[in-house]
Amino acid sequence: MLQIILGAVSLGLLWAIMTIGVYITYRILDIADLTVEGSLPLGAAIAASAISTGVNPYLATGMALIGGLAAGFTTGILHTKLKIPALLSGILTMIALYSINLRVMGKANISLLRMDTVYTIFQKLGLNETNSVIALGLIFVLLLIFLLYWFFGTELGSAIRATGNNPKMVRAQGINTNTMKILGLVISNGLVAISGALIAQSQSFADVQMGTGSIVIGLASVIIGEVLFGKRNFFSRLLSLVLGAITYRIIIALVLKLGMPANDLKLFTAITVAIALALPTIKSSLQPANNQFVNKFFKGGENDAVRK
Repeated sequence: MLQIILGAVSLGLLWAIMTIGVYITYRILDIADLTVEGSLPLGAAIAASAISTGVNPYLATGMALIGGLAAGFTTGILHTKLKIPALLSGILTMIALYSINLRVMGKANISLLRMDTVYTIFQKLGLNETNSVIALGLIFVLLLIFLLYWFFGTELGSAIRATGNNPKMVRAQGINTNTMKILGLVISNGLVAISGALIAQSQSFADVQMGTGSIVIGLASVIIGEVLFGKRNFFSRLLSLVLGAITYRIIIALVLKLGMPANDLKLFTAITVAIALALPTIKSSLQPANNQFVNKFFKGGENDAVRK
């Protein structure tokens, strides 16, 4: 059981980077960006192709970042300059990236078995495969949290946050909201591509289909993190995203351990996200009924007291 949980934690840390990227578009910019389903395998494809040709794994991961930034920039241009709706812009980029990923890899998948990865240095220090992933994932996630916390506290980062919250007010302040949207999409997909590169090196292969359903996984992690670990301030929100991604992976691991068929995982994830997203509506619909019960109870008590 401990090994199962450690494996879930290691994978959760890598997916947490993607979750933070999804959070930037979904919560900060208020955009449902489907580009992530193409930029995740793009990062994996670039890193795997580069490593298989002898490129340093860290340099290969940096190349994956550049590919993700380009994918986000493409979606941003389609949305802001060509006036294509954000959802459709993401879908168009995602579709285009499928062919691009095949071009990058030259085939449907690439194996990284017996090749050096970013985790090799930790394995040389005596850590096993799972602990190596946890160590590097923790370093990446902590650096990312502190870097993003600093960046979104700057004038430029605050402008991006304000663009998603109230674009009319931002435009009144003389800020170009289109530029802020493009920048947000670029940062988001850059992080998603890094996540894809790290996941591919962790599982020792890259596959053109590995991004399928990633947006749902990201949303599930965001919702779980916000519901279970709160969102008091921006730093706590970033931390809750990481914990949400880890919690989601632990839930999936335990569900599989209990005997759920692997083919039902996507259905389970979709149902989980749907319930989590519907919670505010369910709570608001139940609130009037609760208020009526409370009012009736206390009014009844007052009438009894008057009659006495």
